[in-house]
This record gives sequence, C-alpha cells and structure tokens, in this order.
Amino acid sequence: MELILWRHAEAEDGDDDMARALTPKGWRQAEQMAQWLKAQLPGAVRIVASPAVRTRETADALALPYEIDRRIAPDADADQLLAASGWPDSHGLVILIGHNPAMSVLASRLAGAQESALVLRRGATWWFACNTDAAQPRLTLKTVMTPSLLASA
Repeated sequence: MELILWRHAEAEDGDDDMARALTPKGWRQAEQMAQWLKAQLPGAVRIVASPAVRTRETADALALPYEIDRRIAPDADADQLLAASGWPDSHGLVILIGHNPAMSVLASRLAGAQESALVLRRGATWWFACNTDAAQPRLTLKTVMTPSLLASA
C-alpha cells in the first residue's frame, strides 16, 4: 500500500472552520501540487478528503473522483486518518487530504520521529509506501513535495 498525506493548501481566516475556503495563493498551491501529483500517479488511486471546504477545494484541483470522510475532519487524530486510509492493509494508493495537527502527527509516527516532530506545511505532500508482503513489513518515505519547491522549479 502507498499513502500520500496532502495537507490542504492555504485557506482564508474565518470563524466557521468548516467553511473556510482557499485563498488565491491556496488555489495556486493546490493546482501546482495536483499537476505534479498527476504526473506521478501510477494509475488507480483512492482519494479521501475531509468535509471542510478548503480540503474539498484542494481535492478539486486534481479533477479526479474523491470521497469525503468525517474521520479526517479538522478535529480528527492520527488514528482516525489511518482508519480512513486502511493503512497498511489496503492495496494500491490512497491520498488523504486533511488538516494539521493530525497530518503532521501521522507523518511523524510513520517516519519514526517523535510525535509532532515533523510538520506538514500547507499544501505539502508526504508519500509513504509499505510493503506488507515481505516477512518483515518495510516502510519507505518515497518523497516529500512542497508548493514552494514546485513554484521554484
């Protein structure tokens, strides 16, 4: 199984957290990351987004079908994200589009770092792969990509 953690792009401030939309900069970040991701995707992919507007707008940039799952809403924890993804027992590639702090906590956990030692920046992706077919499962961090790296390319 492969898992991409994609933190939503830059969003507006607002009192209603679920209704916060992407800023113009956030739209550019989402579109740049979506373009890069589409060039990397191996084929079939399951995409799961939080019900928050900003995550759905980030997912929309991919122009691929996605599902909405409350388990990765802004108040979710890392265990809920894992459950939504089916990690590590599912097959294929899953992209979770969610929020901090849960995304950073999960990335830290998967990378073997102290909880919250790693931070997913807005719009960034962390791509993990887990080979569960081997006698001892192996986890690989395939890549980390940020909008600022894409903008400078």
